[in-house]
Amino acid sequence: MQGPLLKDKVAVVTGGTRGIGRSIVIALAEQGADSVFTYLKNDDLARSLVDEVAGFGRRSLPVQMDVRDYEAAKTLVEKVKAEFGAIDILVNNAGLTRDKSFMMMTKEDWADVIDTDLTGVFNVTRASIITFLKQKYGNIVNVSSMSGIHPFPGQVNYAAAKAGVIGFTKSLAKEVAPYNVRVNAVAPGFIETDMTGTLPEKYKEKLCGIIPVGRFGAVDEVARVVVFLGSDLSSYITGHIFQIGGGLGLAG
Repeated sequence: MQGPLLKDKVAVVTGGTRGIGRSIVIALAEQGADSVFTYLKNDDLARSLVDEVAGFGRRSLPVQMDVRDYEAAKTLVEKVKAEFGAIDILVNNAGLTRDKSFMMMTKEDWADVIDTDLTGVFNVTRASIITFLKQKYGNIVNVSSMSGIHPFPGQVNYAAAKAGVIGFTKSLAKEVAPYNVRVNAVAPGFIETDMTGTLPEKYKEKLCGIIPVGRFGAVDEVARVVVFLGSDLSSYITGHIFQIGGGLGLAG
């Protein structure tokens, strides 16, 4: 019988206390990985996640930080190496939205999203990459979005950032492949989270009408793909963008 896919691996997950990020941390623990997860504000959610991970017999370390801070990203990697000795998997999940029509979008709305959703990916990956190259092993999974491929109006900043993550993923994958470091991305569509939970029911019904499978996705449906990409099951896959949108990309 096959054991856990990620037995004794060490994963770093940014934005780990809510929604997709939290589900990823739990899924990694279920498959035998220890983790370090970052969060911005909520200590209670961080503590409860540590307890949940411990229920699977795995260790987790919460680190409060803002991925927009390059120096903090370097400190994060130092903490991971001091605590666990290595990094096997990096999941760049932290992100935010500031949706509004472009004519109403402020410079701050643009900067907040680009700095978190795109520059944050650069910061944490840049801080980690030397470790991956030296150990000649590593998996990076970036959380992009279907909005980076099939954007909706009112998301110019978010779509630009998530499309940037896709370009980042493909270029870096080519660069580090000779070092046995793989870089892939997932692009979730409409997933049931706190963020989508605020949408009016009528609007959600309208969206379900354009999703071929007719429903929003669940966070664990994203997490399972991240686990696959972080494991040796995907050892010959790099530079790929996995759309997790219930066929949304097929809709005209």
